Amino acid sequence: MNAYVIAHLRDPEKQHPDVAEYLERIQSTMDPFSGRFVVHGGAVDVREGQWSGSVVMLEFPSVENARDWYESAAYQAIVSLRADHLEGEVIIVEGVEPDHDSAAMGAELRKAL
Repeated sequence: MNAYVIAHLRDPEKQHPDVAEYLERIQSTMDPFSGRFVVHGGAVDVREGQWSGSVVMLEFPSVENARDWYESAAYQAIVSLRADHLEGEVIIVEGVEPDHDSAAMGAELRKAL
């Protein structure tokens, strides 16, 4: 099952040479783990709540691949290039199967209530 690394960057417009280097190097750290960008700072259309900043989303074939990438020596060697200059949060989350059924999930929740 696919997994996603999601970063909420609060001030993505902040410019720094370290961030440019991070961007130049990140893909090569993801390649051994079959990672790819799904979202990379596109426009955010806020429909509910408050939001500041941008979103970056990476896709990996599994949670294990995502964790292994994040913890890899190659990524750990560059993560501070971003983290020292861009405030935000980073999470890893497992996706759902292609046949995911939210109605069945709701019915199970209703039974439990």
